[in-house]
Amino acid sequence: MAPNIATNTRVSLDELLDFVRPRHHAILLTRRSDGGPQGSPLTCGVDDSGRIVVSTYPERAKTRNAKRDPRVSLLVLSDDWNGPWVQIDGTAEVVDTPDSVEPLVEYYRNIAGEHPDWDEYRAAMLKQGKSIIRITPERWGPVATGGFPARLVEGG
Repeated sequence: MAPNIATNTRVSLDELLDFVRPRHHAILLTRRSDGGPQGSPLTCGVDDSGRIVVSTYPERAKTRNAKRDPRVSLLVLSDDWNGPWVQIDGTAEVVDTPDSVEPLVEYYRNIAGEHPDWDEYRAAMLKQGKSIIRITPERWGPVATGGFPARLVEGG
């Protein structure tokens, strides 16, 4: 069996969003008040405006951090641990209830499809006080895969 060679594929914004849409596992990196990194594993999606979106609560560290300093990074992972991934850097916008409800409906639709009772979903989002973080991609690394450096495989 031939060893896998690591790859780095540069992509356009449209290609990036196509890569992210079916992948919902990510780690959001925000900045603590002292400037240090704070990582949060989460579920993400892509909204109809091409932003990466995350459902959250206003009390969460990621939410407080993004409100204070909107510069964030997101590592979007494949379901398969050895699958491709990408880092996205961008600016976050936090939207709290009641303004978050319709963006949360869009978030749900884009990840899971139709809900059996949208009125019930909207009421639950209001009752829970859910927020949404919208991240506008500004810079992204190549879509990467792990593996051996090509020099180790080609030189045999």
